[in-house]
Amino acid sequence: MRRVFGFILGALLFSAFALVGFSQDTKRNDRPVEETAPPVLPSDKQPADATQYTYEFTQPRFLISHILIEHDALGRGKITFQNKNGDYPIVEPIALSTAAIGRIFELWTKLHFLESQENYQSARDFSHLGTHRIGMDDGQRKRIAQFNWSSNSVAQSLTQEYRRVADQAIFVFDISVARENQPLNAPTLMNQLESLYRRNGLSDPKQLVPLLKELRTDEHIPLIARNQADRLLKKIEK
Repeated sequence: MRRVFGFILGALLFSAFALVGFSQDTKRNDRPVEETAPPVLPSDKQPADATQYTYEFTQPRFLISHILIEHDALGRGKITFQNKNGDYPIVEPIALSTAAIGRIFELWTKLHFLESQENYQSARDFSHLGTHRIGMDDGQRKRIAQFNWSSNSVAQSLTQEYRRVADQAIFVFDISVARENQPLNAPTLMNQLESLYRRNGLSDPKQLVPLLKELRTDEHIPLIARNQADRLLKKIEK
């Protein structure tokens, strides 16, 4: 009887240790990527304007081969992007800042997009740089325009604004993955962020202030990355 009891107790202990080991291995796995729906707003915060806006970029040879931004009149929506070597797209929620919304909507207004039939494609072909698609749907009218380069400065500026939104959102995703699973990648990512900041390549650097405050004290990432975060934070907060 004692032998049977001892055998059962040993089996239970083995199972418990196995479960603990499985849990730890699971935590070491890459960050799971799920399609994240944009937050549902209370009825009193729903946009009075139901218009939906989209921006899409495609260039199969680029590292980020596809980007799709979808948002409403409040600047809330989602970004979908895919690495050319990735097996599946990444979907993350986005919320444009007040400053970014102001710039973007001013450009949409100048285009008179739904009323216009203008072909924004320039006579010069820059398809090697990728294809842009901008779209608007107000529930009654829907239009999508495609071009790889435009002599219309407003249309070209609009694509640049959306690219800033994309680059900032992709950095936030990449640094979150690095913090969880690949901390040695953090210095390289911070170098990329500093480069974007210097050339005005971010949608709104102030949106990154809370994240940078976390990064400068995050002991999971190398000290050099923490120092980079602190240095950039001081520049943004000036």
